[in-house]
Amino acid sequence: MKQILVIGAGPAGLSAAYELAGGGAHGVTLLEASRDFGGISKTVVAGGNRMDIGGHRFFSKDARVTDWWAQFLAPQGRPAADDILLGREKQLTPGGADPETEDFVMLTRERVSRIYYKNAFFDYPVTLNRNTLRNMGLWTTLRAGFSYLAALIRKLPETNLENFYINRFGKVLYAMFFEGYTEKLWGRHPREISADWGAQRVKGLSVRAVLRDIFGKLFRVKNRRVETSLIERFSYPKYGPGQLWTLVANAVADAGGVVLTGKELTQIHCNEGGIYQVSCADGSTYPCDALVSSMPIADLVRAMGAVPPEIARIAEGLPYRDFQTVGLLLPTDKFLLRNGGKARTVGNIAPDCWIYVQDTAVHLGRIQIFNNWSPYMVQDFENTVWIGLEYFCDEGDEFWTMPDEGFTAFAIGELIQIGVIANAADVLATHRERVKKAYPAYFDTYAEFEILRAYLDAIPNLYCVGRNGQHRYNNMDHSMLTAFEAVECIIHDTKDKQRIWNVNTEAEYHEEKKQP
Repeated sequence: MKQILVIGAGPAGLSAAYELAGGGAHGVTLLEASRDFGGISKTVVAGGNRMDIGGHRFFSKDARVTDWWAQFLAPQGRPAADDILLGREKQLTPGGADPETEDFVMLTRERVSRIYYKNAFFDYPVTLNRNTLRNMGLWTTLRAGFSYLAALIRKLPETNLENFYINRFGKVLYAMFFEGYTEKLWGRHPREISADWGAQRVKGLSVRAVLRDIFGKLFRVKNRRVETSLIERFSYPKYGPGQLWTLVANAVADAGGVVLTGKELTQIHCNEGGIYQVSCADGSTYPCDALVSSMPIADLVRAMGAVPPEIARIAEGLPYRDFQTVGLLLPTDKFLLRNGGKARTVGNIAPDCWIYVQDTAVHLGRIQIFNNWSPYMVQDFENTVWIGLEYFCDEGDEFWTMPDEGFTAFAIGELIQIGVIANAADVLATHRERVKKAYPAYFDTYAEFEILRAYLDAIPNLYCVGRNGQHRYNNMDHSMLTAFEAVECIIHDTKDKQRIWNVNTEAEYHEEKKQP
C-alpha cells in the first residue's frame, strides 16, 4: 500500500485526502499546521457569530465539484429563516433539506455586490443600468463611452494588468472601478502586475460581456452564455464554508485516513527517487511514497534545503499579500447602509454580500454583510447586523502589527468616514482575524515562475495543488479540481503533471459550462 502525505487542510488538500482515502488502496496522512480546517475557507466563530474569511460563493461550472459538495450538504428544499420572516420566494430543490430543522444544508443565496465610489454605490460587476448612469452623470457617461470605443480601436499590449483592464473597459471605467481597488489589494499599481491575474480572475468579463448579459435577459435568450463574474445565484453552507471542510476532514478519518493538526512542516527529505520523508516542527517524521502539497511554494522550496540557487531565489521572491478582517456587531438600526432596491431584507439593511470600497480616501478594501450570506451566521439576525471589514496588508507592516484595540478603532473610524455607521459607541462587539499568505501575487519573481514549476514537476512524486500550492489565485472549485487531477495522476502513476496545471487556464472552462 502506497503511503500518501497531503500537506494542508484547505479545499485542495482535503479534497485530495478524501479522494485518496476512499477504497483503502492508499494510506493517507494529512498534515495541517493550524488547528482549523478549510484554509482561507474556514469559518471563525466569535461570540456566537460566524465569520467567513474573505467570502466564499459556492459556485462551479464543473459538475464534478457540485456533485462532490452534494455528498456532504443536502440542497435547500425549504425556506431559510430570513425567507420565512420576509415571505420571500426562493428557488428550492424539491425534496431538499429544511434549514430550520436540519444543519447539513447547502443554502441557495442571491448574489448582490456593489462598489462604493465617491459616496455612491454602483452595481458589481459594473452594469449599465439607470442607477449607474445616474451616479456617473451625463458627462462621465459620455467620457466612459468614448473611452471604451477608443479601447476597441486601439488595443494596448497586455504586458501588465493596467493595459488588460483598459482594453476591456476603457481608461475612464478602469480609473473609476479598478485602479484604486487593485492597488489596495496588491499594494502595487496595476501597471506593475502581470496581466495573468486579470486573465484568470476577470476571465471573459468586459463591457461587451455586460452588454451581452443585459440584452440576453431583456430578450430572454435561451441557453445564453454567462460569465462566471456575472453569476447571480450561488450555494452556501448553512454555517459557512468551514462547516463543509470540517465534515470532509471527519470523512477522511472515517475512511481510514489520518488527519493531524498543529503539524508545521519544516523539512522535506529527498533522494534520487523523489521525496521519501518529511519532518515537522514538533520533531515528528512521516515517510511517504508521494507528497501532495498545498502549502505555499516559497515554504515548500525552503523546506527542501539543498536546491539550486536559482530555484531558491525565485521561490523566495514569490510575493504574497496578507489579509485581515475586523468583525463588527451592530444594532440593525445603527447600520446606515439601507436597502434601496427591490429585494427585501430583514431590518431593511443593504442586501449586499460584499461591498468593494473603491474610494482611495480609506484603506478599507471590502465590507462583508454576513447576515446576507446566511442568517444562521448571526446569532440574532433579526436585531443585529454582523459585518466584516477587510484589509489587505503585508505581514509585519504597520497594519499587521497594530494592536487589536488600535486597529479596530482605526477600522471603525474609516467606517464612520464613509457613512456606514455614525458613532463608535454603536458597536456592540468586535473580533479581529489575520490570515497569512491569503493571496499569491503576480509580480517580482513571478515572471520566472515557469522555471520553478519545471523544477518541482521534475520531482516524480510531488504534486502541487491549490491556490498557494500552485501560486495561482484559484477559486475554491479550481483548487478542488487541481486536487482531483493530482489524485488521477497518483492512481494511474502518471508522471506528466500538465493536467494539474491546466485547471483554470482554459477559456472554454471559464466561459461555458461543460456538457456531460
